[in-house]
Amino acid sequence: MKSDALSYPPRGLSREEAARYVGVGITKFDQMVADRRMPKPKKIDSRVIWDRLKLEAAFADLPGDDDENIVDFLLQGNHRG
Repeated sequence: MKSDALSYPPRGLSREEAARYVGVGITKFDQMVADRRMPKPKKIDSRVIWDRLKLEAAFADLPGDDDENIVDFLLQGNHRG
């Protein structure tokens, strides 16, 4: 790929890059695409590419955001009894 003087993130991501971008492994990412928590890819000739902006929108729609204190959320598993 040609070097560019501008610094910007790519708009299109491979499957591996898309999984890493949302913070999950490839198997989990595939499950999330299958159950529509993550968007389906675009096909450009023989390449399969995920739109970074659609990934961001889907990630923002995932539950467990804003209304909960993250510390309480993380500790829930330790205080079940």
